[in-house]
Amino acid sequence: MPATVHIRNANSADLAPMTDLLKSLFSVEKDFSADGNRQMKGLRMLLGNPRARILVAEEQGGVVGMCTGQIVISTAEGGPSILVEDVVVRNDRQGEGIGTMLMEAILEFAEENRATRLQLLADCDNTPALKFYEKIGWSNTSLICLRKANA
Repeated sequence: MPATVHIRNANSADLAPMTDLLKSLFSVEKDFSADGNRQMKGLRMLLGNPRARILVAEEQGGVVGMCTGQIVISTAEGGPSILVEDVVVRNDRQGEGIGTMLMEAILEFAEENRATRLQLLADCDNTPALKFYEKIGWSNTSLICLRKANA
């Protein structure tokens, strides 16, 4: 793990670098497209939501990675679970353990909220991400994701 990187809660000063990270993430995801205004709006909503957490990986004052977690209620679990999204590390910093640090920190958020499960969606063609999640103990389910626009 990089000794100079630390994980902390995001704040409004992190909006621009987080938006840049999301642009990078959405460039490899077929279901989403980068729209800085939309992403910034969503990040602001998360920052103001007491049932959500945005974590950033910071090094020397710069944001090099991020992830988000939101508390949802699972009827299957009979309690809270955490929806993890926006797991992204700057391309030039991948493979250094930063993603693992972020995921360990989001697990702490889950434990603080007594969540019995964490879940995330990943692009089925993003092989590096899928290998990363498997390496840190995540497993596939028999579920699929469906989507319907409501606009």
